[in-house]
Amino acid sequence: MARILALSRSLHLQHPLWVSLASLCSRSMSSLDTRARAVFSAAIEGVQPDMVVRRSLERHGNKLLVGGQSFTLTNNLYLVGFGKAVLGMAAEAERIVGDHLIKGVVSVPHGIQKTLCNHGKEKMLLENNSRITVMEGAKNNLPDADAQKSAECIRELASGLTEKDLLLVLISGGGSALLPAPAPPMSLQEKQDVTRKLAAAGATIQDLNTVRRALSLLKGGGLAQCANPAQVVALILSDVIGDPLDLIASGPTVRSDSKPEEVWAILDRYKLSDSLPSSVNEVLSKTRPHYGEAKDHVLNVVIGSNTIALECASRKAVELGLRPVILSPGVCGDVRSVSRLYGLFSRFACSPEKEPPPEIAAEILQLGPEVGVESWDLCRTMNVLVEERKEGWGATCLLAGGEPTVQLRGKGRGGRNQELALRVGVELSSSEVKSGAVFLSGGTDGQDGPTEAAGAVTDGELMEEATSQGLDIDGFLTNNDSFTFFSQLSEGQRLLMPGLTGTNVMDVHVMLLPPSPQRDLQ
Repeated sequence: MARILALSRSLHLQHPLWVSLASLCSRSMSSLDTRARAVFSAAIEGVQPDMVVRRSLERHGNKLLVGGQSFTLTNNLYLVGFGKAVLGMAAEAERIVGDHLIKGVVSVPHGIQKTLCNHGKEKMLLENNSRITVMEGAKNNLPDADAQKSAECIRELASGLTEKDLLLVLISGGGSALLPAPAPPMSLQEKQDVTRKLAAAGATIQDLNTVRRALSLLKGGGLAQCANPAQVVALILSDVIGDPLDLIASGPTVRSDSKPEEVWAILDRYKLSDSLPSSVNEVLSKTRPHYGEAKDHVLNVVIGSNTIALECASRKAVELGLRPVILSPGVCGDVRSVSRLYGLFSRFACSPEKEPPPEIAAEILQLGPEVGVESWDLCRTMNVLVEERKEGWGATCLLAGGEPTVQLRGKGRGGRNQELALRVGVELSSSEVKSGAVFLSGGTDGQDGPTEAAGAVTDGELMEEATSQGLDIDGFLTNNDSFTFFSQLSEGQRLLMPGLTGTNVMDVHVMLLPPSPQRDLQ
């Protein structure tokens, strides 16, 4: 029996797909449901703010080891931070190096301290005698005057440092809105208007960030430049696919290579050059200092990411007797395409035929570009599934992560994770052969859209269960009302409700594929 054969450059199979199937043990939905939830919990636990900081900061007396480099602590440490998960990161950092900390400032979301208390997350709060000042702002995740004040305090702290000082910078998702520092004479409102017009014109995230950095005092390496000549160590909890340092919080400690003519080219492309406020023209016309990143001046370390979360989930799967395979941490694209991909993987892994139809593998490969998954990763995953069936390894745990998108057409309540779970449930229910697969999709921050749930768990019995309870799945999908659907279905038992987690590395997908009920290895 051969593994999946090589692909042509056009991503079509050149030869038939030869696989062999393994034995199938029947497992109950409740068993797989429980294990899927446990795997998701392990993913979240592995990227908790205190956990990732503790793993990254190694203390030996007055020596601090970070990212393979050593720094000497002589009561010369300063700390700044911005982002949704930064409060918990700062609390742990102060526990580790607080005896050398002189001063700190963190910019965090409006109301987060109260929210953490309400969710039993006091461990993520600073002590009463902390040397770190907590400043809240960016209500509704939008830059505002409070966040601008926080950014100014951070800039002042960084600007006063000397070559003897060490600045620890903590960064997580949401950091861009919490660090607004428009270059004068431009106002915050004028800067927001420019980025809003770009977004409305269909600008890419890369174009948006290029312009945003050019209009900021701190983004695009500006914070690192302010701190020069002090040593800067940035610990980054990534919420962006691929962990690009220049995109996470718009890269305040990362050199920006953008030139003024590139910024003007972007504005020209979206026909905005002639409608800019005079202050924006003035900022872009100035010769600005080079916000560089010298090798001996700045160290950027990604300490938490979707990849790390999936690795932690994989270890938990092994503990639970599952065979894990990580597909990709970069799943994106429309949830309809993503749900189709998972439906195809279920059919591929659980086909009752001796050899799964080659057209299933071909369609999986064709979907790759739409969902952000490389053909190599798709082939690797299918090869693992083939081996698992052949060797009779038992249930498989297919893991992935990322940030799919939803086209909003209705006015219901939901989020991308709940809608993805609902659509995958439809895929599993519509399959000719019920595989017994269980699918979970959850946001690692514990909140999926404007709902109390992080996501949902589903399987091939979903449509029958919904029909028996008088629920029209198509109607809920049309109205983007997945939260209402799962809340009404079986008293909300399929909802994923971990509460606020205090972290965010995008979404985690868990698909448990039971072994086949028959064995035919001839």
